[in-house]
Amino acid sequence: MTNKIVAVQGNHPSTLNPLTDTSVFLANEIQNKYKIFYYDPKDLSIINKKVLAKGFFIKFNYQNKKFYKIIKEQTLNLEKCKFILIRQDPPFNLEYISTTYILDFIKNKVKIINNPTSIRNVSEKFYSSRFLRFMPPTIFTNSINDIHKHYKKYKKIVLKPLDGYAGKNIIFLTNKFSKSKVSLFLKKYNYLMVQKYLEKVKFGDKRVFIINGKVKGAIRRIPKTGSNLSNISQGGTAFKTNLNKKEFKISSLIGKSLLKNKIYFAGIDLIDGYLIGDINVTSPTGLPQFKDLTGKNLAKDFWNGLGLK
Repeated sequence: MTNKIVAVQGNHPSTLNPLTDTSVFLANEIQNKYKIFYYDPKDLSIINKKVLAKGFFIKFNYQNKKFYKIIKEQTLNLEKCKFILIRQDPPFNLEYISTTYILDFIKNKVKIINNPTSIRNVSEKFYSSRFLRFMPPTIFTNSINDIHKHYKKYKKIVLKPLDGYAGKNIIFLTNKFSKSKVSLFLKKYNYLMVQKYLEKVKFGDKRVFIINGKVKGAIRRIPKTGSNLSNISQGGTAFKTNLNKKEFKISSLIGKSLLKNKIYFAGIDLIDGYLIGDINVTSPTGLPQFKDLTGKNLAKDFWNGLGLK
């Protein structure tokens, strides 16, 4: 009999905001039926052919000032879990990749969300190259000449590191092309996603939630005054929204593709009806904001899709 344990691989709860964090939101929904075991990815090991995690059992309570209580510290054999949620924040670096290889060891014994092999295969920005027809003019390159040509053609461009996340380390070239700036950026990040700048970014983006291959809803995120970044972590504000036919079609096609690649939960970002290249599969966010705005709890959809009702 499988133990009623859900393990969460993620950043320590003390670093999280319970009002906006999706990991806490998902765990809180299921904790009356399953024990929650939390561990840092750095504390994951293979020892004597067992995948072990040093962490703690935990209870969440939104009513308390300290929203979590550590019940018991323990080194747990993760085969005892019913589910494991991979929820640590990017960057998708060697440390992150190493944890997916470790979890591969038990992926046929424990349901892991998202599948660790699939997380490696579905590179969040590179994967969007399958959907270039739905994107603003976009290239993937480490050539400063290619980037300069893209700038000359479109006058305004955006440069994004392929392992970037949460709106961090993005360069907007909207006034002039700085060869020295781009060279330093390339030296630091190597390959880049380079896109035509979309003027309507000032009106925000739409974060679309994909669960089990289906479009479940979206929020609009508006950047703070003077910013091009809509991410909540960058000061953006969430608003209620709907998807038009074009946006729903794009999201549905991507959802089906992700499901074929064993990605259960994802978030995709759209601006003015264009996919902007971010297909978030490592640690999608935004579910608490969606509930606050619509009253719909997608954590229920998340767990129901896994057979837990």
